[in-house]
Amino acid sequence: MGLDEMLSGGLIEQSICSIIGAHGTGKTMFALQFAYEGLSRGESVIYISLDEREELLRATMAQKEWDLEVFDERFSLLRLDPTDFNLAISSIKSELPALIKGVGASRVIIDPISLFEGLFLDEPVRRQEMFRFIEVMRDEACTLLLTSETNIGNPEGSRYGLVECLADTVILLRYIRSRELTEVHLALEVVKMRRSAHSREIKPFEIHADEIVVYSGANLF
Repeated sequence: MGLDEMLSGGLIEQSICSIIGAHGTGKTMFALQFAYEGLSRGESVIYISLDEREELLRATMAQKEWDLEVFDERFSLLRLDPTDFNLAISSIKSELPALIKGVGASRVIIDPISLFEGLFLDEPVRRQEMFRFIEVMRDEACTLLLTSETNIGNPEGSRYGLVECLADTVILLRYIRSRELTEVHLALEVVKMRRSAHSREIKPFEIHADEIVVYSGANLF
């Protein structure tokens, strides 16, 4: 879909990737596409949503004509209520590693991780808990994808400024407005990718009914 070309072949297996963007830039669509690609290759996938309800995510996938019944045994779609502090913390920190091993998941998605981060009101505690969580996930044989909203004061950074420091790969989604302010386009930038060369250009992309297309050979207007 063009993104693999910008990533010099795709994400590195068993690495950690963060997708950062404002509302409406397609973070969840990229996460779902990542899940579907894994399922199509015979992998097991865990998708943890802290925002959208399970039925809405399944409806979105059904609209794309993805046959979920074929993948049901290998697709674990979980919705956690971020307002239930103890349950959300326990499920992500304590139960997730066991679930990964139990289903043999090679891809894990948390959408959005910023709601998990927001459960910790004290910044030093938040940083400590996120660091511990990432260290635990590095011991798991899976590729972890985290989505995050941008910071209101810094549209090029995550809400709490943590995931881009901890992740191996950082992909930034943004709006690009024409000079005449008559059109709004979506654009993508690979900000960071450890252990691999990657494109540093900003490229346009579109969200279609059945897939996301990144125009890696095109230039912005």
